[in-house]
Amino acid sequence: MALNIPGGEFLTGSLDVISQSLTIPVLVILLVIVIVTIIALGGVIAEYTSRRKVPVGTIRDLIYEINAAESQEKLKNVISNAKIPKSQKKVLDEIASSQSLGDTSREALARKLFEYEEEKTLSSLQKTDIITRIGPTLGLMGTLIPMGPGLAALGAGDINTLASSLTVAFNTTIVGIGSGALCYVIGKVRSGWYDSYLSDLDALIDAVLDYMKK
Repeated sequence: MALNIPGGEFLTGSLDVISQSLTIPVLVILLVIVIVTIIALGGVIAEYTSRRKVPVGTIRDLIYEINAAESQEKLKNVISNAKIPKSQKKVLDEIASSQSLGDTSREALARKLFEYEEEKTLSSLQKTDIITRIGPTLGLMGTLIPMGPGLAALGAGDINTLASSLTVAFNTTIVGIGSGALCYVIGKVRSGWYDSYLSDLDALIDAVLDYMKK
C-alpha cells in the first residue's frame, strides 16, 4: 500500500537500506557479546574456585570477638586473623584505624567505604546484565534483517540466497538467546555471592563502629 502513495517507494526503499545496513553492526556486536560471555564464564568459574565461603557462624563469632577486644591493637589483630575476604579486612582495618575521627566522621568514612565496595560489585554485574537484556534483542534483529532479502529471493526462485539468509537468521537467534541466558545465570550466581558479601560487611562494619564508640 505504501507504494501507491506519493513518496511511498522512496520511504520503503530508505527503510530497506537502513535495515540492511544494520546487518554487519549487529553481527559484529553479537560476536563481541559471545567473546564477553566466554570471558565472563571463565571469570565466574575462577571466582568460584578462589572464593572463600564464610558461614554465618563465623560472622557471629567475629562480632563477639570484636565486641570483646580489650584495645584498639587487639581489635586490629582480631580483624587481621579473621577468616573473611581480604577486601573486607581492609575496610574494617581502615575504620578501626580512625581513632582521630569523631563518631559522625567515622560513620561517614564507613558509609563511603561500604558504598565503594557496593559499586565494585555492581560494576562486576553490569556487563552480564547488559548482555542479558540486549543479547536476545540483537538476536531477533539478526533474525529479521536477513528475512527480507530471503523472502525476496524465494519469490524470485533463488533458493541459495534464501538458504543463506535463513542460516544467518538462525545463527544470530541462537547466539543472542544463548548468550543472554548464560549471562543471566552468571549474573544471578554472582548477585547471590555479592549480596552475602555486602551483608556480612555491613554487619561487621556496624560491630566495629559500635566498638569504637566505647
